[in-house]
Amino acid sequence: MGTPERSTARPAGRWGGRAGGLAGACHPGPVVAVTALITALAVTAGQGPARSALTAAAVLTGQLSVGWCNDAFDARRDTAAGRCGKPVVDGAVRATEVWAAAHVALALCVPLSLACGLWAGAIHLAGVAGAWAYNLRLKATAWSWAPYALGFAALPAFVTLGLPERSWPAWWVVTAGALLGVGSHLGDVLPDIRSDLSMGVRGWPQRIGPDRARLLLPVPLVIASAVLTLGPAGPPGSWGVTALTLVGLIAVAGTVLGRRWERAAFVAAVAVAIVDVALLLLRGVAIA
Repeated sequence: MGTPERSTARPAGRWGGRAGGLAGACHPGPVVAVTALITALAVTAGQGPARSALTAAAVLTGQLSVGWCNDAFDARRDTAAGRCGKPVVDGAVRATEVWAAAHVALALCVPLSLACGLWAGAIHLAGVAGAWAYNLRLKATAWSWAPYALGFAALPAFVTLGLPERSWPAWWVVTAGALLGVGSHLGDVLPDIRSDLSMGVRGWPQRIGPDRARLLLPVPLVIASAVLTLGPAGPPGSWGVTALTLVGLIAVAGTVLGRRWERAAFVAAVAVAIVDVALLLLRGVAIA
């Protein structure tokens, strides 16, 4: 009788752990937020159910590829810094598996994006390529803000070019998207600036320092609010004035309180970004 062959299959629990690790490594918060926002924008802009679902699938795979690429590339540095809470650092999933997931998601993103139209797909893939460039190189340069600006500006263009008339978005939508991207970059980096500097990561926020980054954080978001309110033709209306007043008060409060409680600046920036998103969705049909 021969020796029984050893099974190479992983236990079900271990597979579940790997799946959970991959889910955590994709940066699920931003992935869900961006996908939900662009799906809602596609619906309000006039895309039908099928096209909105296709847009959502393309954005989801693109965001997944970016999130997994980020964690896989940073795995060695995160491990060296002992950043607990990272799935690769905690041993929930291997870096090679995260790399594989990133490439599979990217491979799916390409045909899904192009299925929305050649120009729409090209614009979306340019934004995804910029995000990969940020992960692999630009994160540690003075140009770290550029991929965020490009990626956020590309998303509304992806939506409008996916409409039946395939129109370019209004200038104010693209401008507001770019500004939201810059604000998002500052918000993402602000909590980790000091640890990044200790590991030699010198992107734009790290170069200006945590104090200046905190003060600058609400500026692009408030300007985006003004652009979204005043950019479209016609008067802004009472709701527009109310929105601008609200974001101004939130930004000032965040800046003042942030001197003693650094997280206040981040919370205020999130609140302003939520108002900006609401303004964008309210403008839905006018963005093209």
